[in-house]
Amino acid sequence: MSARGQVSAGELLQLVRSGRAVTRGALQQATGLSRATVGQRLDRLFRAGWLREGAGGPVDSPLGGRPSITLEFDDSHAVVLAADLETRHARAAVLSLTGEILAEHSGTLVVEDGPDAVLGDLGQWFGALLEKAGHRAEEVCGIGLAVPGPVDTASGRVAQPPIMPGWDGYDIRGRLARAFTEATGAPPVPVLVDNDANLMAYGEQRAGFPDCSAFVLVKVSTGIGAGVVVDGSLFRGVDGGAGDIGHIRVGAEARCRCGSYGCLAAVASGGAVARRLAEDGVPAASGSDVRDLLAAGHPAASALAREAGRQVGDVLATVVTLLNPGVLMIAGDLAGTAFLTGVRELLYQRALPRSTAHLHVVTSRLGERAGLVGAGALVVEHLYAPERVEERLVALGV
Repeated sequence: MSARGQVSAGELLQLVRSGRAVTRGALQQATGLSRATVGQRLDRLFRAGWLREGAGGPVDSPLGGRPSITLEFDDSHAVVLAADLETRHARAAVLSLTGEILAEHSGTLVVEDGPDAVLGDLGQWFGALLEKAGHRAEEVCGIGLAVPGPVDTASGRVAQPPIMPGWDGYDIRGRLARAFTEATGAPPVPVLVDNDANLMAYGEQRAGFPDCSAFVLVKVSTGIGAGVVVDGSLFRGVDGGAGDIGHIRVGAEARCRCGSYGCLAAVASGGAVARRLAEDGVPAASGSDVRDLLAAGHPAASALAREAGRQVGDVLATVVTLLNPGVLMIAGDLAGTAFLTGVRELLYQRALPRSTAHLHVVTSRLGERAGLVGAGALVVEHLYAPERVEERLVALGV
């Protein structure tokens, strides 16, 4: 919070959005501002359409009187676009500012076709989704994109992504902003890009475990990656490389798509399980094929998934010892009973009891929508952060 007298409209909005202060009186108490100053700051937020008055709250005074009018974040003034890109498939959606999915589409998009074509197609998807949701393109305040590779969040570019050939260093934000404009005719909007496991973790933690101060999600699909949320914020490391556990060496001789040998992803990912099944004559080319086989109860797929779970669980014993999370969530194509059983076997065998005493090992709650929800939340938290609210209010002339 800024010094007394310097508390901005953006900081008042943050207090309301978080639920820490939802009446004018509570805002005065929380900030030390005068009634008049609070009123002036709030007036700017009302004129922008970002706040609205709700129902009357409880009467605080023992002498009675009129109930205080509550203040609410008005989520109807804008919408967010989000997309979750996998190696051969993508999902896209229109979301409200509070994370409700208003329209959704999924289909085939192949990352190996290159960023120009894939992002151009996403722009077309967004145009159709807005029409389906009954919203104008001018209502979009931002776009969030989840990608299956490490992202330098400062630039929004992927850095040496093993399973995204042709995307290294590409200006994803600029191209997707142009694709949105080309498809809708609306002015470009801010685009935020992050790793898919990061955004899945962000979405799952916020939706299901908001009080968990250390949350880890592990996505096991074509590759293996982890997202870490600490005290409500994503932990990305120095340049976006945190959580890339798929390239921890596990001593095997299998060659990984990154060019090294013995990476965890080379032996325990959905792609690795698919290759082993194919070698045994079972038609499987990807993690999604393995997911379908597991759903059908295929015995060989189940056995290999359990074995892969044990290999991942061995690595996660170190992760849990290092981070001491309250929740470890398993997500992705292999996140079923067989894989989870294997994870638990090795995790609890190798990790110290102290590290697992308060650990909950769970599977995804949001399923395939986790990345979309996380991408949408990332955009909202970025655009409505106190310092950015002030910039945007000035741009709106209020």
